[in-house]
Amino acid sequence: FYLCSHYGSLGTSKPTHYYVLWDEHEFTSDQLQKLIFDLCFTFARCTKPVSLVPPVYYADLVAYRGRMFQEVVMELQPPPSVASSSSSRASSSSSTLPSTSFDERFYKLHPELENIMFFV
Repeated sequence: FYLCSHYGSLGTSKPTHYYVLWDEHEFTSDQLQKLIFDLCFTFARCTKPVSLVPPVYYADLVAYRGRMFQEVVMELQPPPSVASSSSSRASSSSSTLPSTSFDERFYKLHPELENIMFFV
């Protein structure tokens, strides 16, 4: 179904297309559309409804922020050296891997930010 839940500032509203993949609660189509429409008013960044249901919007924000952190980690990691032969390539690739785990290299949050939605 299509749902246009947000206000278009300059006539720029466009509906969002929703697909129901699995409905464990056996909602009717009207109940499901009303639930999604009502959820569009619960986005924490603004007081107006948004075009995409907030749990999906938050997941997109988390993925975007995670990609930014991962790019920083990858920039700090030294590039693997290119060897001329395949046998030396196999032995040198294991020696160029960082000795720290991914968790140790990944961006650490301040303890006060760990259990809140800081990305909002």
